Amino acid sequence: MSGVLVVGSGFVGTGIARSLAGAGTRVTLASRGRPATPPASYGAHWSALDATVPEACGRLLDRLRPDRVVLVHGPSDVTWCEAHPAEAERAHTAVADNVASLAPGARIVLISTDNVFDGAAPHNPESAPVSPANAYGRAKRRAEEVLLATAADATALRVSLVYGYEPADAGKWLNFFASCAHRLLNGEPVRAPDDQWTTPIPVDDVARVTAALLAMDAPLPPVLHLGGPDRVTRAEWATIIADALGADRRLVVPVPKSLTRYASRPRNACLTGELLPTLPALRGLRIRGVDAAARALAAEFTPSGGAPARVRGPG
Repeated sequence: MSGVLVVGSGFVGTGIARSLAGAGTRVTLASRGRPATPPASYGAHWSALDATVPEACGRLLDRLRPDRVVLVHGPSDVTWCEAHPAEAERAHTAVADNVASLAPGARIVLISTDNVFDGAAPHNPESAPVSPANAYGRAKRRAEEVLLATAADATALRVSLVYGYEPADAGKWLNFFASCAHRLLNGEPVRAPDDQWTTPIPVDDVARVTAALLAMDAPLPPVLHLGGPDRVTRAEWATIIADALGADRRLVVPVPKSLTRYASRPRNACLTGELLPTLPALRGLRIRGVDAAARALAAEFTPSGGAPARVRGPG
């Protein structure tokens, strides 16, 4: 790979950029605002970009001429999208259309979502018919359609709930694992749905899979699914996190998702990847389950001295 452009500097975009840069790839992270973690600290570059503006996209793509592009753009807050459906769809589709039209020779991987399914089925392989559960799912599905209809070499990589370390004072809604960990370590209760299932996947594993897809010479399937090996409710998962941290599992309060910010999420936000294991570059790639990942991540979440930082709700 001569160069990769990652559009979107949130939790997942930063994780992918960090992994690629660590492997020696020339990476540029592009976003409207400066990333919380300076890309230069892990060997990447940053460019200011409003990717919804064709002229801005054109200038950056002409300058960088990347042969690989990863789209991890937002808005990604499901609750916000539900309240602003038109804006969410415009943003997601505009970026997909701009990059597909202005970088015709690049391989493009769009990081999509399990929210393109309505949650009726306990598992969703690539062959399952889509039926978006909410405005975020509809926006992502529309972006998939635009990208795949326009770009010659593009893939929609749908991922399950992504998690990993984030500091308590990250200034945004934290991913579910990080939010639970900080609250539990502070002795605060965690209200977690016991009627919503997911197949969570660590951000580092998402980054490894994405890098492998970018590096492949062979054509990719238009749609791929990436989920973790375990199907759990958020309440079950929060209890696993508590155990890994040595926190009191009684702090986990199981509640219906209708009483939480997850009310609009599909009941079954679970993905089954039938095609990924068939790709030569991904044979033998192991995705960590929730127990192993929780034990590995526990060391990164230690109580801070002084007054605890305010923890915003989980993603």
